[in-house]
Amino acid sequence: MGQKINPTGFRIGITEPWRSRWYAPKRAFGQLLVEDERIRSYIKRHHGFAAIAKIEVERTREEVKVVLHSARPGLIIGRKGAEVDRLRSELEDLTGRRITVNIVEITKPELSGQLVAEQVAQQLEKRASFRRTMKQAADATMAAGAKGVKIRCAGRLGGHEMSRAETTSRGSIPLQTLRGDIDYGFAQAYCTYGVIGVKVWVFKGERLAAKQEETGDGADAQTR
Repeated sequence: MGQKINPTGFRIGITEPWRSRWYAPKRAFGQLLVEDERIRSYIKRHHGFAAIAKIEVERTREEVKVVLHSARPGLIIGRKGAEVDRLRSELEDLTGRRITVNIVEITKPELSGQLVAEQVAQQLEKRASFRRTMKQAADATMAAGAKGVKIRCAGRLGGHEMSRAETTSRGSIPLQTLRGDIDYGFAQAYCTYGVIGVKVWVFKGERLAAKQEETGDGADAQTR
């Protein structure tokens, strides 16, 4: 029997930063948590075409700061910042709070697990061959500099009556180690014959080992 855990939640607070950064008393915690989810779902629903991989929320007493990690920041900003101003006003109407929107550009979308999963899901919705789509996405991720990648699609693949799962992997994926920099993404392809789930794991290297090389702790430990 498999014992599985979300790779991002497994590393939150250790090698992965928190997606929501704020503190609230127990009475208001649930309300703010639901508000965060409403902000994220609204942005993904109305601006999903901008290749948004991650949405972070920071709160102070006066305002809410929303950080969007996007591979196409120009689509969110718009001409002379018109689109980002419209998004800010829409979020303020949604939450009733003062909103600040910051945009961070993703220079290599091939190394983002969420963007790779959404790309594969879009190809499946266009009735592309799932094997060819998974192979092309895995090869592009490895060519971008990843140490390893694994793509798993599950559902009625190819329109077959029986649902099944297919997996394509390249390189190494050390999911059990916390020091591994694993970027995980999940997307769904809504096809005419059913929903196909797409999971992507991208291994970029070991974070703690890189920090030790920068500080020189590893060399000191060897000499001692």
